[in-house]
Amino acid sequence: MKQLLTGNEAIARGAWEAGVLFASAYPGTPSTEILKNLTGYEEIFAEWAPNEKVGLEAAAGASMAGVRSISSMKHVGVNVAADPLFTFAYTGVNGGMVIITADEPGQHSSQNEQDNRYYALSAKVPMFEPSNSQECKDMMIAAYEMSEAYDTPVLMRVTTRICHSKSIVECGERLEGQTKPYVKDVTKNLMVPAFATKRRVVVEDRMNQLKEHAPNSPYNYIEKVGK
Repeated sequence: MKQLLTGNEAIARGAWEAGVLFASAYPGTPSTEILKNLTGYEEIFAEWAPNEKVGLEAAAGASMAGVRSISSMKHVGVNVAADPLFTFAYTGVNGGMVIITADEPGQHSSQNEQDNRYYALSAKVPMFEPSNSQECKDMMIAAYEMSEAYDTPVLMRVTTRICHSKSIVECGERLEGQTKPYVKDVTKNLMVPAFATKRRVVVEDRMNQLKEHAPNSPYNYIEKVGK
């Protein structure tokens, strides 16, 4: 089935196809329509959060409980959510988790310009960056697979034009994932210094594994435009 979708609509569709069960977000252009579209899928529990930090923490909690989750926000919202983002990069996931950062080159409706690709570098998490609506949908599915395969939250960076532009999307069916059991493990989920220093080693090892994965990804390509 083909549909004409904005990037935001395609992100929501990709989350649904990936079997997401929980979504929490804080509204802000250009990301607002992601959660609005997620509310149209009855399988997903979607809620607005009082701020971006709470939204990310709620989605992280759902992930730890064993379900796939998503948290979306605009670029400046990641500043608010940075504290749990950096810590959750250490604890890793149970159910897959994707964090959407909708950046605003040109400051169409924002107080600053900010390149949140640097958050992926600083937090040591993988990042996808789609260039059209089809990639928005497809990369969401791939991001959840990567999240669970490498025990990490994944950042998805989009921009205003990607969020609001429309293109044809080949849609698929929903993957009904099973809720993973929660296993109590304070050494993994409680980031006091004694445990966090050991998890830092895990994070570095994970980054090395992702470096080996990246060259083989179908989304890692160079497209030359013009002369």
